[in-house]
Amino acid sequence: MSRRDVVYLVSRFPVTSETFIVREIEALDRSGKFHVEIRSLFPSPDEPVHDIARRWSRHLVRPTARDAATGLAWALLTRPIAVMSVLATVTSGYLRRPPLLVRALTTVPIACAHARDLARRGRPCHVHAHYATYPALAAWVCRRLAGISYSFTVHAHDLYVDMSMLDRKIADACYVVTISQYNRALLEQHNSMGTPIRVVHAGIDVGAYRFRARGVPAEGEVRALTVASLQQYKGHAVLLEALAMGGPEVDRITLDLIGDGVLRGDLEALVDRLGLRDRVRFLGSCSEEAVRAALDAADLFVLPSIVADDGQMEGLPVALMEALACGVPAVSTKLSGIPEIVVDGVTGLLATPGDAASLNATLTAMVQRGTAAVEFADAGRALVSREFDLRESIAALTGLLDEYLPPVAS
Repeated sequence: MSRRDVVYLVSRFPVTSETFIVREIEALDRSGKFHVEIRSLFPSPDEPVHDIARRWSRHLVRPTARDAATGLAWALLTRPIAVMSVLATVTSGYLRRPPLLVRALTTVPIACAHARDLARRGRPCHVHAHYATYPALAAWVCRRLAGISYSFTVHAHDLYVDMSMLDRKIADACYVVTISQYNRALLEQHNSMGTPIRVVHAGIDVGAYRFRARGVPAEGEVRALTVASLQQYKGHAVLLEALAMGGPEVDRITLDLIGDGVLRGDLEALVDRLGLRDRVRFLGSCSEEAVRAALDAADLFVLPSIVADDGQMEGLPVALMEALACGVPAVSTKLSGIPEIVVDGVTGLLATPGDAASLNATLTAMVQRGTAAVEFADAGRALVSREFDLRESIAALTGLLDEYLPPVAS
C-alpha cells in the first residue's frame, strides 16, 4: 500500500507560537502511512526559530500573486458556475464583518491556486487545515472547485472570535478535530449535518521532557516562568499586577517571561511603573531547547490567561502540557479548556480570569504549599502522559484519516 497524500494548509508558516502544528506534521509524515505536504496562504513575519520549523520551511508551498491570479483564471474558465457560487457564498457568509470579508475574498484566489495545483496532480489527496478561519475556508474552496476532501482542526480564536461560515465549513468537511471538550460542545451547536467532531489534543512528545518532580521552595526565591506570546489574552498584565500586590509569599517570586509579541513595549513599561524591574525578565522568543532548560530550572509555572477585549482567549495551551510534563507546579485560570489539564487542586491551582487579586491569592496558596506541591507534579505528569502524549494524538489523527480516506493501491 503506497503512502497517501495529506496536505496541511495553514494561514502562515512558520509561526513561532505554533510549533505544535509542525510537530504534528512531522509525526504524521514519519508514521510511514502518509506523504505530508505543507502549504500556506499568506507570508509569515516570523523567521523559523526551531530546527523542525527550519526543515519544513524548505518544503513550504505558498502561491505568489501571479499564482493566485492564474488560479482564479483557471477556475473562471473551467468551473465558472462553481467559482461564482463560491464567491457568492463567501460574500454572504462574511458580509456582516467587512474587514473579514476583504480577507476572505483575498483568500479565494489563493485557494484557487492551491486547488488548481492539487487537481493537476492526477492522484487523490486530502487537505487538513489548521484553524477554522481562512485555512478552513481555503480547504472548503478546494472541495468546491476540485472535489478534494478536507478536514480541519479548531483551536481558539477561530471559534471564539470569528465564526464566519462555520456551519458551512463543518457541513462539507469529512470530519472536524478540536482540542478540548469545551470546544466540541460549542462546535456541535453549528453542526446541522452531523459531521463527526472529535477531540484530539495538540499533544507533545512527553518523553522529550525531563521529569523532575518538585514542590515550591520553602524559603528564599521562587523562580516562576511563563511561556506565551505577548498578546492580551495571555494575561501578562494581570500577572504583573498580581505580583505588585505583594504579600510575604508573592514577594519571593521572580518571573521569567519567554515569548515575544506586539505588547512587549507596553508590558516593559508596566513593569517599570509597578516597580518590578528587579524581579521580571523578558527573554523573548527561545528555541525548544532553551524552553526545556527554563522549565527544568523553574519552581513554578504561571499562565494567567484571560478573555481579550476582542473576545480572543485560549484553547488548551501546549505550554501547560510542557510544564506538567516537566513536573513544574502550575497556576492558571478557569477558562475554556484549561481546567481539562490544570485540574484545580489535583494537577495545579486555578484563579479567576482577569482578576489580579484572585491570581495573587492563588500564587500565595501555591507558595504556601511548599514542598507538598510535589503532589501536583506527579499528578500532572501522569495526566499529560495519559491524555496529551503526541503519540496518542497522532494515533487518533491516523485513525481518522484511515476511517474517512479511501486506501490508495500500490
